[in-house]
Amino acid sequence: MIFEFKGIKPVIDPSSFIHPQANVTGHVIIGKNVYVGPGATLRGDFGKIIIEDGANVQENCTVHMFPGVTVLIKKGAHLGHGCIVHGATVGVNSLIGMNAVVMDDVVIGKDCIIGALSMIKSEMIIPDRKVVVGNPAKIIKDVSDKMIAWKTEGTKIYNDLAKDCHDSLKETNAHHSAFEYKMDFSRDYSTWKKKKKN
Repeated sequence: MIFEFKGIKPVIDPSSFIHPQANVTGHVIIGKNVYVGPGATLRGDFGKIIIEDGANVQENCTVHMFPGVTVLIKKGAHLGHGCIVHGATVGVNSLIGMNAVVMDDVVIGKDCIIGALSMIKSEMIIPDRKVVVGNPAKIIKDVSDKMIAWKTEGTKIYNDLAKDCHDSLKETNAHHSAFEYKMDFSRDYSTWKKKKKN
């Protein structure tokens, strides 16, 4: 659902996919090839939200701010399921883990990984390529090249999902029996992280 607020309408590139059950309100600017999942809330009522190209905001994320603040989600950033970003900046190609909380005036550098359920206290500055975990969160190590490759591959899946949703997502009625349903996947849903052993 896209809402105008005090005369300000969101700006969304047509290549991006905003799920109909997401809420995008007011001063929100969304770049190219962004995926915003169901239940996500982007509230640009007190300030501004900028989501740069190739980022994704997954199911049930909340992005908001105190008055007059701009939240910046930079290119290729990845907001995992249920996380909260309030008045912060998330760096290029960084990942916020599921149900993590990123508080006001936090600046997360490029290629960082914030662990699931972490709590990033206000005003924390996180340099590039750091792994951050805990409550309160602490920097525990550097992000390896292997971790960046894993994160980047995961984000690409969401870039592809934006296009797939434009092409094929539609409301429908459910089958009444599993026997009525015939699986015919047109794309490969095999795992991308681990290969099955024969």
